[in-house]
Amino acid sequence: MTTIAAPVTATPTPTPANDSHKKNRIQVSNTKKPLFFYVNLAKQHNEVELSALGMAIATVVTIAEILKNNGLATEKKVLTSTVGMKDENKGRLVQKAKIEIVLGKSEKFDNLMSPTAAAAATESEAATDDKK
Repeated sequence: MTTIAAPVTATPTPTPANDSHKKNRIQVSNTKKPLFFYVNLAKQHNEVELSALGMAIATVVTIAEILKNNGLATEKKVLTSTVGMKDENKGRLVQKAKIEIVLGKSEKFDNLMSPTAAAAATESEAATDDKK
C-alpha cells in the first residue's frame, strides 16, 4: 500500500490586536491615487500603518511628514526591509526596498480636526491674504 502525504502548513489564528492592526494598513502606490487621498484616509484611524515598496517609499515618507508636521499624528515605529519579488519581464527574483511607518493620532488631533478649529484656520488664512 502506498501512502501519499501532502505537506501541511499551519496558519496562526490572528489575535484581535493583530487583526485590527492589519485593517489599518494602507499600502501606498505612487501612481494610483493622489497624495492627499492617502493623507485623508490615514486621518480616519487612531493608528495606521503606511506601507510601500520601491519608488513609492518617497510618497509614504511625504504622507507621514504631512501628518506629523500638521500636528495630526505621532510616529510610533519605522521598519525597513527588502522583499524578494519575481520580475515578470526577466523572470528572475529581484530585491525591492520596503518601508512600514506606524503612526498614531496626536493628542491635539481632535482639537485640530474640530469644526471650530477648521473655521478659525480659514479665518486666519483669509486675514493673512487681506494683509498681502
